[in-house]
Amino acid sequence: MHIVAIDGPAGSGKSSVSKTVARKLGYGYLDTGAAYRALTWFISSQAKNLAAIDLDFLTKEFDYRISLDPDDYWVKVGSTDVTYEIRETSIGEKVSAIAGLPIIREYMRNLAHELVNASGFAGVVVEGRDITTVVFPSAQNRILLTASEEVRLRRRSAELPEGISIAEQITKRDQNDSKVVDFLSPATGVELVDSTELDFDSTVEAIIRIIERTK
Repeated sequence: MHIVAIDGPAGSGKSSVSKTVARKLGYGYLDTGAAYRALTWFISSQAKNLAAIDLDFLTKEFDYRISLDPDDYWVKVGSTDVTYEIRETSIGEKVSAIAGLPIIREYMRNLAHELVNASGFAGVVVEGRDITTVVFPSAQNRILLTASEEVRLRRRSAELPEGISIAEQITKRDQNDSKVVDFLSPATGVELVDSTELDFDSTVEAIIRIIERTK
C-alpha cells in the first residue's frame, strides 16, 4: 500500500488538497483530525471528565467510524452521524486539550493504522497533526504543506462566513497545536510544499508530482 502523509498548520489547505489528491489518484483519504474532534464531541456529550479517560473507555465506549472514500465522506460515533457537528467552533476550541493527552495520542496512532490497513485502497492520503513524524514515519511520501500566515488567514476567511474572527481562531489553534507537535518545520526526510504563491490546482499538482516520483 502506498501511504502519503501530509501535515501542515491551520489554514494551509491540507484537508481539501489531500482529499483532491486522493480522488485524482484513486486513493483513500483519511482525515485523522476528525477522530480527535469526534472524541471531543463524544466526551462533551457524555459530560466525561478528562481525568477519567483511559484505554478501557476508548476501546469499549468510543465507537468511531469514518469513510475513507473521498467521494463519500462521513464520520460517525455509534449510529450518530457527526460529520458536521464536529466542525462546530465549540468543538474546535476543546480539541487541543484532548489531543495533548498521551494515552489519546497513542490510541489515535493505532487507530489510524487500523483504518488504513482495512481500507481496501491501493493507497491512502493521510492528513493531520504529526502524521509525517509519529503516526506514519515510514510513509512512502511525507509532506509538510504550508503557506505564509497572511495567505492562510485570507484563504480561511474566504471559506467561512465568520471572517472577522478567523485570524484569532487560526493564531490560537496554531499556538495550541504547537504545544503538542512541531508542524511548522519539516523533519528530516519530509518534503516541504509552500503554497504561498500557488493556487489550489497548482498545489495539488505539486504534491502529485512528488508522489509520482516514488510510485
